[in-house]
Amino acid sequence: MNESFDHTTYVSRFAWRYGSKEMRKLFSELGNRRIWREIWYQIARVQSKYGLVSGDELSEILAYKAQLNIARSHEIERRIKHDVMAELKVYAAQCPKGGSKIHLGTTSADITDNADVIRIRKALDIILQELLSCLKSVRDNVLKYADVPCMGWTHLQPAEPTTIGYRFANYAQDLLMDILYIDLLIENYIHGKGIKGSVGTSASFTNLLGKRAKPIQMEEQIMRKFKIGIFPVTTQTYPRKADFLLISALASVAQSAHKFGFDVRLLQSPAYDELSEPFAETQVGSSTMAFKRNPIYSERMCSLARYVTSFLETTWFNAADALLERTLDDSANRQLIIPESFLATDEILILYNKIIRGIEVHVGRIKENLTKFGEFSGTEAVLMKLVQKGADRQKMHELIRRYSIASRKSMLKGKHSQLALKLKNDSEISSKLEPKEIDELLDPSRYVGDAPDRCRMFVKEYIDPLLERYKHVHARKSDTEY
Repeated sequence: MNESFDHTTYVSRFAWRYGSKEMRKLFSELGNRRIWREIWYQIARVQSKYGLVSGDELSEILAYKAQLNIARSHEIERRIKHDVMAELKVYAAQCPKGGSKIHLGTTSADITDNADVIRIRKALDIILQELLSCLKSVRDNVLKYADVPCMGWTHLQPAEPTTIGYRFANYAQDLLMDILYIDLLIENYIHGKGIKGSVGTSASFTNLLGKRAKPIQMEEQIMRKFKIGIFPVTTQTYPRKADFLLISALASVAQSAHKFGFDVRLLQSPAYDELSEPFAETQVGSSTMAFKRNPIYSERMCSLARYVTSFLETTWFNAADALLERTLDDSANRQLIIPESFLATDEILILYNKIIRGIEVHVGRIKENLTKFGEFSGTEAVLMKLVQKGADRQKMHELIRRYSIASRKSMLKGKHSQLALKLKNDSEISSKLEPKEIDELLDPSRYVGDAPDRCRMFVKEYIDPLLERYKHVHARKSDTEY
């Protein structure tokens, strides 16, 4: 095995381009094996309380806990074909007195599964902090643009006016749901296997401890150090359904980002030209078309969102095909899926924050689109006013529909809309509405409903309390604990 990694061989882009240094360090091989050794030490520490490990043996296990030699471990692994046993052999060889007691009664998954959950829990803290940061940035835009009317679009067709702030509020609501989803996940499903032995029955520990203690007491003392929950029952591994729920939560975050990013890409196109993601002064948009200003951050965010979501199927099969007490056909893909799901989601949220903090809102162009299409939206107000004044709703709807279609056809030929004039010239409509009244009803800026009030209500009653609730969350530490 060649362990000299540089750019002459394949290196994952997550190793240098996508994701943060903190997330990479958390899922590094060194970081993982440090946690393995910490778990082995904590098992020995608690076992020493019951006379299974002597004081001298424990001191030695502690002394060499941080003395990793990954090259040596990999060398042994090539020969014996077992990663955990290879690391265990290196550790045990460093401890002439205590080495024979390391891993006493445990199975590999007691080490690796708990290590995975410890890293997952720390990674979720990073994701949660990034989500909160994104939510805060969107919140500021909700309030900033709460009263700025814009054209609403359904089916990619002009619909009715909304406000820029209200549109941002919908993105914020997605993030809020993601935060609550992850909180639910952490509280209920991000649990370790605990220390239960080969098939989860704690048979080895029952024999080792005898009448001195129950295995569950030893397990709780060991796992308390890591501040993660424990599944009450397991097989050889923790339930792989937990991985499926984890990736579902990360895919949910990816979906929120994709929705936001896709909207930015759409609204940055010249047909709309209402928003733009930030574009650096020295940034190049195209190698040939020098004028291009492509939405590269949004496109990358959407691309990675698809990637994260693609893992859902694999984790479903890992859970569904976990035959009886376990199979090993999930192991290789989990070692790729779990780190890369977090690294991709990490990069997605870094991009989301970059976009939302630097987003350019082109109010002038928004007004142009509102002027161009807004009067069509106002026909609903005209219809309702006509019915209030005694007109037949279905008959008026048909009249307005015909005039609207005719006006759109004129616009497609490069002419100005004649909708207001057609409505004013219709005898049935003009018999109930004055020309000035029709103009006021067709004014799109008057037809945003309670969108501005809802923006402020949503921030005050939902976003701000949630941000206050999670203000204690701190991630992106310079180093991992172990």
